[in-house]
Parts: sequence; C-alpha cells; structure tokens
Amino acid sequence: MSSLGQALSRSRISRPDAFQVQTTPSQPLDDEVSVLVIYTGGTIGMVEDDKGALIPAPPGYLIKYLRSLPILHDEQYAQDKHVYDRYKPSGNVCVLPLSKEKKKRVVYRILEYDPLLDSSNMTPADWEKIAKDIEKYYEQYIGFVVMHGTDTMAFTSSALSFMCKNLGKPVIVTGSQLPIYQLRTDGRDNLLVALLLAGQFIIPEVCLYFNQKLYRGNRVTKVDCASFKAFTSPNLPPLADVETDIKINWDIIWRPCKTEKLTVDTELNSNVGVLRFFPGITDETVKAFLQPPMAGVILETFGSGNAPDRKSLMYIICQASERGVIMINCTQCLRGSVTDAYVGSAALAKAGVIPGFDMTPEAALSKLSYVLTKDLSIAQKKEMMKCSLRGELTDDSKKPKLSDSRFVQAIAESLSIKTDEELGAVRDALTPTLVCVAAKAGDIEALEALKEMGSDMIMADYDGRTPLHVAACEGHVKVVEYLLSKGASVYARDCYGETPLHTAVHGGHKDVVKLLRKTGAHFSPAEMVDAGTKLHSLAASGDSEGLEIWKLAGVDPKPTGVESATGSK
Repeated sequence: MSSLGQALSRSRISRPDAFQVQTTPSQPLDDEVSVLVIYTGGTIGMVEDDKGALIPAPPGYLIKYLRSLPILHDEQYAQDKHVYDRYKPSGNVCVLPLSKEKKKRVVYRILEYDPLLDSSNMTPADWEKIAKDIEKYYEQYIGFVVMHGTDTMAFTSSALSFMCKNLGKPVIVTGSQLPIYQLRTDGRDNLLVALLLAGQFIIPEVCLYFNQKLYRGNRVTKVDCASFKAFTSPNLPPLADVETDIKINWDIIWRPCKTEKLTVDTELNSNVGVLRFFPGITDETVKAFLQPPMAGVILETFGSGNAPDRKSLMYIICQASERGVIMINCTQCLRGSVTDAYVGSAALAKAGVIPGFDMTPEAALSKLSYVLTKDLSIAQKKEMMKCSLRGELTDDSKKPKLSDSRFVQAIAESLSIKTDEELGAVRDALTPTLVCVAAKAGDIEALEALKEMGSDMIMADYDGRTPLHVAACEGHVKVVEYLLSKGASVYARDCYGETPLHTAVHGGHKDVVKLLRKTGAHFSPAEMVDAGTKLHSLAASGDSEGLEIWKLAGVDPKPTGVESATGSK
C-alpha cells in the first residue's frame, strides 16, 4: 500500500492540451463570465412618489439607470465587443469593467419580477419563485445575485439555503438601506461587490452580502434599520471581508459533499410560528399558540434556553409535543447557544423541546418549515432538526489543523519558523502540492491522512489545478468520488479555463465523466457551441469513441449559440 512519502516521489502531474473555446460573434469572450441578477424589489430599486414615499420604480427603469453608471456598466466595451448583439435575446444586459483581481468581466442580466415587492410582503410563494428561477437558469450562469428588500432578507436567504440542495454555485442576496438612485447610497457598492463575488469565486452557498461583509445566508439577522451595518452574523465569522482586498475565509465555506446535482425543493409547511417568551407569559397564551393546525414552533427563550419553570406550563408544552408539534428552543440573545445547564432549559428538553443550538430564529423557522414536509417520522424529523443541513448551526467537533501536525512542525523547525503567520504560509504552500500529488497517485489513504491533518481538499496548486482536476485527468474514479464526498467543486477552473469535466473528456475517462455529470458538471453555453462543432468533426471522421465521451459529457450534436441557451423570460 502506498504512503504519502511514496506519492511525493512520483512523477510530475501531467496535463492534456487545454480546452480552447473559439471566440465567435455569438459567444462570450474568454474574459467574460455570466451572472444572473434576480430583481425581486426592495429599497435598492425604489423611487419617491409625489408625496415623498418610496415605491418600486417603473419596469425597465433600473436597467436604464445601471447602464448610465460607468462603475456598473462599461458601455464602450459593450458596443465595441457587440455584447448587446451576443446577448440580445436575453435582454436587460450590462457588463462590468474589467476586474483587476481576476482579469474577468462580469456580464450580468437583470431578470425583473412583476410586480416588484417590498420585502415585508414576501411570502413562501415568492421564495419558491426565486428558487425555481435559480434551478431554471442554473447551467447558463456561473453565479446568481438576488436583489431584495432588507426587512425579510434574512428569512429569504435562510429559506433559499434549505430549498437549494447540493448547490455548487454562489447565490448572493443583497439590497440596500437607501435607493440606488440617490446620491448617497449603499446600493451601488452592495450590488457591485455581489456581482464580483458571484462571478469570480466558487462559493457554493446561499449568501448575504451587505456593507463589505459576505455572510452565510442562514446565519444572519437584521440588527439595524438606520445604519449601513444592517446585518450581522452572531455566531459565525463572515465568509468574506471586502476592503482594499477581497479576503475569502475558505476554511468555513460550506460545501455539498455528495455526488448529486442541484435539486430544488420548494415545498414548505406554513403551519409554523415563533413564540417569544416574556416575564409573566400565561399558560393560556402558550396553550392557544400551540393549538392545531400548528405543526412546528420556535420558542424564543431567555439566556441559554431558559423558560419559566412552571409545572403547568411544562405540561402544556409536553402535551403539544405528544400531539406531534415539533418545538425548537432558540435563545433571544443575539449571540450564544442553547444548553441544558439550567433547570429551565432542562425542563423544556424533558418536555420534548429540541435545542436549537446557535441557530438564528430566521434559520430555525425556515428549516422547520422545510423539515416538516419530509416523509419521515416525528422522531426522524426531530433528529434532522438537530443536524447541520446547510451550515446553519455550529458543529462542536474540532477541526484538526495542518499546522498542528508533526510533519509541518518539523519543516517549520528546520526553516526556523516561529510565528503563526509564517507557519500558515508554510501550510498554504505545502497543502495544495501534497494533496494534488496524492490525487495523481490515486492514493486515497494519503488523501485521508492529509484530510485528518486539516488539509483542504479543494485548494488549487500554482496554476489553479485542484486535486479533482488531477484525479479526473488521471482517470482515478475512486479518488474523484472521494474528493467529491469531501466537498470538491466540479466548477473550479484552472488557469487554462478548464474544469475537471474538461480534463476527464480529454483523457477519455468515461466513468469519471459519468460521475462528474451526476454531480452536476456541465459545459457553459459558449463551450457547448465549440464542443458541438468538435462532435460534428468527430462524426465526420468516424471516431465513435470520441463521439461517445463528448455525448456523455452532455454535448448536443446540434450546435446552439448563447442566444438560444440563455433565453429570455
């Protein structure tokens, strides 16, 4: 059986010829990425009426305004490169100036809802519409931005996180405290950065971006209605900080760990509610709240999960639990977690109430509404509520760190490294190479050892190749399956623009192609054009093997351009 040391001694990672997309007038250029903006309404797009009240702007007003802002639309590039012609059937298209960090231009399409809504009027039906549009356009865009009002933004971002299972692309919800049309507004910056994040980084989560912070969508709550610092994530650091540089906290990014495609489950149970305890709350109030058809309740309790320790109150709660009402104990405090350290919280647990740990009430309510629709027993649903489905609660298990390993410590000592910053630099330099070499060797044992030391299975090497790229290139099906189970992304691109699917196709590895496709890997609409041409060439030359693997990769024999692929609403 091979070891990590043996894997390190093997030959250098090989690379097939890069998958090159031919640039034609009907295709995006190589430095373009496409993002879909789902505009639902909210303050960001509102204007004042004759009486000074804010109302949604007329249809089409937003796109005209965005095209007038050089920071949000490069009109010269759009005209010179025929952006409007190439995306004409999609309509409502803008293009950002070239990004200095990633050398990419984000071309974004505005999908404007009718009517536009104040977020106070949002319902689960509106969440369903958003989720379905993400599903509909999922393979046509590299990322999604949802423009939304701030009042119920935390509810929407939480609900979407549970609706979108096995999400592999960024969905970023954003908005503003002041309309984007006003001279002094947070709207322009929030939209701009949300677009850059959605187009340039593979963060496979439903996120919320506001005021220079990217948060996990099911970890946020609105804390201020008069400040640009409107949101906070009480029990989880931001996924990204956007200041002079964009710093992604990759260690806490939540990733799907299954070989399955995106599925959108929009069924929610509306018979749920939130009951906030207060001093002197009566038994009659609680009893009335828990009556049918109530199926699930979030109990907002004091401190670390405490409620009045009255036998009569606990009897009412216990009766509701025995009827099948699922109750979740969440603290009223902004930070902290529910425990059973006190008599009041222990009494609730004894009465059948499930601890909500450090979930926000918004996340707990959305999750409960989602879980209640599952075809499971009451006991199974309760267990599901205790588990982290999308990173909505903290897993107390300590994640090991590569810097804690004797291997890195020995290297640090030999190099006379003493500070944590230097040790971190050694870790970041070593990890991608070690994991990629183990992936090339097909050595799952070595990969597992690296994983136990805290190595990240998705970190790219010096030219952007992830371990999944390497394993796909070599045709190691078991390694590909292992990496996918650890959260590796099928959408990662190296410096040549290749995804793992590209490398598997070029290597002729059919089983790997099938596995990647099962997990949601696909070519972009522009790549489909070039690949379709390639398929016709293979057909003309009688290359049946080549035809088969390209078809397995999802290429349609009939070439289709971006115009038909992106479609219009």
